[in-house]
Amino acid sequence: MAAASSLFKRYALQKASPGERGVFQQYWKHRHLFLLLLPGLVYFIVFRYLPIYGLTIAFKDFRFLEGIWGSPWVGLDVFQNVFSRADFWEVFRNTFLLSIYKLIFGFAPPILFALLLNEIRNAFYKKAVQTISYLPHFVSWVVLGGLFIQFLSPSIGPINILLKAMGLKAIYFLGDPKWFRTTLVVTDIWKSMGWGSIIYLASLSNIDTAMYEAADIDGANRWQKMRSITLPSLSPVITIMLILAVGKLVNDNFDQIFNMYNPAVYSVGDVLGTYTYREGLENMSYSYATAVELFKNVIAFALVYSANKIAGKINEYGIW
Repeated sequence: MAAASSLFKRYALQKASPGERGVFQQYWKHRHLFLLLLPGLVYFIVFRYLPIYGLTIAFKDFRFLEGIWGSPWVGLDVFQNVFSRADFWEVFRNTFLLSIYKLIFGFAPPILFALLLNEIRNAFYKKAVQTISYLPHFVSWVVLGGLFIQFLSPSIGPINILLKAMGLKAIYFLGDPKWFRTTLVVTDIWKSMGWGSIIYLASLSNIDTAMYEAADIDGANRWQKMRSITLPSLSPVITIMLILAVGKLVNDNFDQIFNMYNPAVYSVGDVLGTYTYREGLENMSYSYATAVELFKNVIAFALVYSANKIAGKINEYGIW
């Protein structure tokens, strides 16, 4: 086997031009590293790129028995059906509003949390707080949904028991449309704040300590150091994370909503994820559900591209 490999290498080098030989030699030198990349490459090809062909059913009258190739093309008829239905625009509005609320109220907490953790000098206490704050991220919404349903119950939930003890009325957090979006935003922040702070903590650890030492010599307090050193050093990371967050304005946390909503809050809680789930899997309207998802992804790409362009003009930071 080794002899055949050596023979192949010698033959390839003889046939290649001088420039190509250098490139080939580099690839051959690091061939074991490329072999390590192979499983990941196969994963993305099989589970990410090949399924993209399935998007063609958004332009077909998909029939399960005839398959993707046998179903007839209908052009943009499916999209016309999507845009003509009032329920689609209702769930699109719900998705956009909920994402806006999560962006406004949920983007800053991980940054503030990272800044506070960075000020802790006791190493044991700092690690303990970090560990506890990361734990919710690893608990699925299936489990958390059940816990929140019990915790926020109007009859047995501790919050409502406390409200009743104070002479106040019980609040139907998961059954009242006025409270449902607030509940989703707060629980999402609680779950993601600790994990979302990791990237900011990593950036904080890379800030040159000499700048803080120079600020101490100049008599700067903590607030002045944070305003003049810490936040400017974090601005590239904050910009990139904000661009990615803008791209999620038409996405939704399907797992969270699916495990916490009910028909009483469909008017404010039904989003594109739950909508396509019902249309695609329950109603078996595969072409319709695919068209909705394709439209959502196109809008998401447009938002990311626009946010990246704007960020590049403002502070010269961006994804590309």
